[in-house]
Amino acid sequence: MAQATLQPQNACVLLSFSDGTTAQYPYIWLRDNDPEGFHPDTQERITDLSAISPDITVADVELNDSQLLIHWEGADSATSRFDLDWLRSYVPGTRTADPARTGFQHWRCDLGAAGIPRATAQEILSSDLALRTWLEQTQIYGISIVEGLADSTEAGMDVARRIGFLRQTNFGVTFEVKSKPNPNNLAYTPIALPLHTDLTNQELPPGFQFLHCLANEARGGGSLFCDGYAIAEDLRLDDPESFELLTTVSVPFRFHDQDTDIRNRKKVITLDEDGRVIEICFNAHLADIFDLEPALMQRYYRAYRKFMILTRSTNYLVTLKLKGGEMVVFDNRRVLHGREAFDPQTGYRHLHGCYVDRGEFESRLRVLHRGQ
Repeated sequence: MAQATLQPQNACVLLSFSDGTTAQYPYIWLRDNDPEGFHPDTQERITDLSAISPDITVADVELNDSQLLIHWEGADSATSRFDLDWLRSYVPGTRTADPARTGFQHWRCDLGAAGIPRATAQEILSSDLALRTWLEQTQIYGISIVEGLADSTEAGMDVARRIGFLRQTNFGVTFEVKSKPNPNNLAYTPIALPLHTDLTNQELPPGFQFLHCLANEARGGGSLFCDGYAIAEDLRLDDPESFELLTTVSVPFRFHDQDTDIRNRKKVITLDEDGRVIEICFNAHLADIFDLEPALMQRYYRAYRKFMILTRSTNYLVTLKLKGGEMVVFDNRRVLHGREAFDPQTGYRHLHGCYVDRGEFESRLRVLHRGQ
């Protein structure tokens, strides 16, 4: 049976669980997370933390088979009741389990087009289990291919909407990737596109990109992909100075046309608080005029150029040619994508695209896990 012990010197309750594990729960944390301090319908926090003394103390604790009771000292003499299973799930100092955190499988050229996870549109649209499996694989690898889409621009959007809301940008809710006159973006030309991430000029670049192939009959036009996380980790080992510059120095990115002028500063590589790579922002075509101090400029250009060269190395490159009815889905803030040049005189090439942000993607994964 579990045991609870007051530790006034640490302002904590020490819980010893039946399996022998122990955990410390600070008094202030327990008072702030009193179950009575959450709205019963919305589950939003309604506790007023400013009304709780940071030096709050406990008069006594009780344990039964399933609950911990905290009797507080003070004017209100309140009692808080905590489910032991809930306390076991929220141990201070330990990250809460999150089904949306699948982990990442870094990959290089040896993945090959055949190694990219695949799923069918019918399975994704009709089965929550298939949807969850596909989402997990897409996040782990940062890329997947959906097969069997109808010959309609709505077909790819239907799959994307199984996840969540579509992200609107200055190009609209959706966009057409095909050669057209007077383009305002290089994607709308037949020229080759080096590997890049989209919309680095945005305050928050889009998360997952969906590119549904409606036709790809022209000569050329192969799709190029590489795992930016793998490149960043290799750079961390091989060239620590360049890695540090790309993770600490931001540079300007800009898109402008007749109607818009959107600018932002980004680091090419973003790390989380534990030092793990969580985002890549790299688009040489949207890079604005670098405005770094002259003493830093030469060093930064060396690092930036080094990263660019790695994105073009065959060691990381996976090439495929999408067929009509296929859709490639990839994390735009991880996987860099590009395109071989194509000749529009030899056939029609048309891809229809949209974005779903990472937050929507992760939310759907969590909700799907509830039902399993």
